[in-house]
Amino acid sequence: MKKEILVSVDQDDVRVVILEDGQVVELYVERPLSQRFVGNIYLGRVENVLPGMEACFVDLGLERNAFLYVDDAYPVRREEEEHLPKNARKAAINKLVRPGQAVMVQIVKDPVGSKGARITRNVTLPGRYLVLMPAVDYVGVSRRIENEKERRRLKKIARKSKPDDCGLIVRTVAEGVEEEDLQRDLDFLLKQWREVQEKSDKLQAPALLHRDMGVIYQVLRDNLDKTVKSITVDDQTEYQRILQLVDIMAPGTRKRVKWHRDDTSILEHRQMEEELEKLLGRRVWLDCGGHIVIDRTEALTVIDVNTGRYVGKRELEQTVYRANMEAAREIARQLRLRDIGGIIVIDFIDMESKKHRESLVETLEEALDKDKTRATVLGITSLGLVEMTRKKARQSLDEYMLKPCPYCEGTGRVMSELTMSRRVRNDIREALRDSDAEAVLVEVHPSVAAVLIGAGGSSLRKLESELGKSVYVRGSESRHLEDMKVVAMGDKTEVEDRAKPVKPGDVLRVEVEEPHASNPKDGIARVEGYVLDIASAGNSVGQEVEVEIVKAYRTYAKARVI
Repeated sequence: MKKEILVSVDQDDVRVVILEDGQVVELYVERPLSQRFVGNIYLGRVENVLPGMEACFVDLGLERNAFLYVDDAYPVRREEEEHLPKNARKAAINKLVRPGQAVMVQIVKDPVGSKGARITRNVTLPGRYLVLMPAVDYVGVSRRIENEKERRRLKKIARKSKPDDCGLIVRTVAEGVEEEDLQRDLDFLLKQWREVQEKSDKLQAPALLHRDMGVIYQVLRDNLDKTVKSITVDDQTEYQRILQLVDIMAPGTRKRVKWHRDDTSILEHRQMEEELEKLLGRRVWLDCGGHIVIDRTEALTVIDVNTGRYVGKRELEQTVYRANMEAAREIARQLRLRDIGGIIVIDFIDMESKKHRESLVETLEEALDKDKTRATVLGITSLGLVEMTRKKARQSLDEYMLKPCPYCEGTGRVMSELTMSRRVRNDIREALRDSDAEAVLVEVHPSVAAVLIGAGGSSLRKLESELGKSVYVRGSESRHLEDMKVVAMGDKTEVEDRAKPVKPGDVLRVEVEEPHASNPKDGIARVEGYVLDIASAGNSVGQEVEVEIVKAYRTYAKARVI
């Protein structure tokens, strides 16, 4: 497998893209105006303890208090939990922390929405080859290192090198690495830990003790191995910094770092901008012609698989099987790319063959093995849905790059023109109820204006008859479908003058949209929802014509082709 790392630096953000065999598999974005907190170490102050929730809230000096669950409140390894006395955890939260207490904690999950960050007292410092665990006396080796002889060698080195009061985990990239390189990495981590301890002794809670390094360092730290063939960066300053980093992390790999000296960014040069923008869309097309649809909710992510344009060449079962298999591999890539975590439910296309269903789950699991973030496939439910989970430590890509729609507030829908016209009529009634004004002019989206006016102005006349006052409606393309503005209220003559977007003698260039409903010889055009009845233009539908306004009425104007 050939791996590439592309680093694109812009005034607004830094983007790091990882490619495997030419295909984008991971994208990281870092913005100066946004903060990522995972990995940061704080001296926090316990605000309140909630025994019923087996948790407490800790003030870190951030916008919202962080959440410390009982499992993360004391430094105990997972395999030791079964030896704790019964109900020990429930009692522990009161014994381990108390309001006002200063505690050293590390953020393991970024704050999202209204939720504060999740924290742990099991502080870890990740390096290139090792992870230092100051709170426990433990040595472990990455499960991805499968050679038993190599595992024993690395564990022996770690046990010999580590301080008595600290633990170490040997990372996957340490496979085959010499002892001197491991020791250099450990020395770097111990230096960081000493600095954290010194700050902890001097500062008052809440205070930041250690900030995890930027996205470029993190990506290089976690990915720089023999499979990485090149690191290309389009900024000279970052190019020099990366050279310094690789000299520390992996001496001898300096020649893989390249500076993209061009006016266009590396991502534009590689024609990847459009592909990256597609990551924000719901629908992802498959090579076979099928597609997957990704929908996110507050509680989980739902992925639907469809055959789309793919009809296959043989029987239906084989067609569905091929589409599902390709979808499984693409879903694993999309989860990794978009960094989607939490509960995930996948609705694959139904298959009758048990062998095919088992093969599908195996393919999904194999594709997920390439992902460094832990994912667990729970199997297929009785409804034919695949349930799985993926660890969520930070905001997903769409949470980071998108914001909720200010109109639909996340529903994905807006009011129909009929619903909106009803609301506007109610607003007009309310505005005129206690007013001496003879007339009112409102501005709405053109499609809403058409409903308010009605065929031949029938709906508008009915409203005016009810109110006993004149109502003028003006359409505006700049107005949102759910937006309405009262432009003017008062004397009828003044309001009417403001209501008409055209006046006799005006010369305009417009597109003829359709023939007149009752007089097909004439054509209809619109100016911000205001109708132009153009004499003898019925045969010019779809064409632009220059017209002169002959006469202007309340809801439409007469015009002639020049």
